[in-house]
Amino acid sequence: MSVDTTASAAGGPLAAETATGPGADTDTGTVVEDVVAVFGRVLECQDVTADSDFFLLGGDSLVATRVLSAVARRHGVELAFEDFLLAPTPRALAERIAAAR
Repeated sequence: MSVDTTASAAGGPLAAETATGPGADTDTGTVVEDVVAVFGRVLECQDVTADSDFFLLGGDSLVATRVLSAVARRHGVELAFEDFLLAPTPRALAERIAAAR
C-alpha cells in the first residue's frame, strides 16, 4: 500500500486533513464524517460507516498511527494510542476528539 504524500491542498488526498486547519470542525457529525473518510483512506476501504471497527476492517497499530496523525493535523487534538484502542470506531473516536478540545 502506498500513500501520495505530495498531494496539494488544491484537492489531493491529504487536502481534507489540512485545508481548514486544526479545530475547524466543531460539529460532532462533521467530525464523525471526517474520521470515516480517514479510515476509508488509510484502510483503502469504501465500506466504512460511523460504527465500523477499525481493527475488524483490517487495521493494525501501524496504520492506526496514521489515523492519529490525521486527527492531530485536522482537529488539533493529540490522542494517545490507548484512546484509539478504547474508541476504534469513527463515532467513538469523534467523541474522544470532542472531549479533548
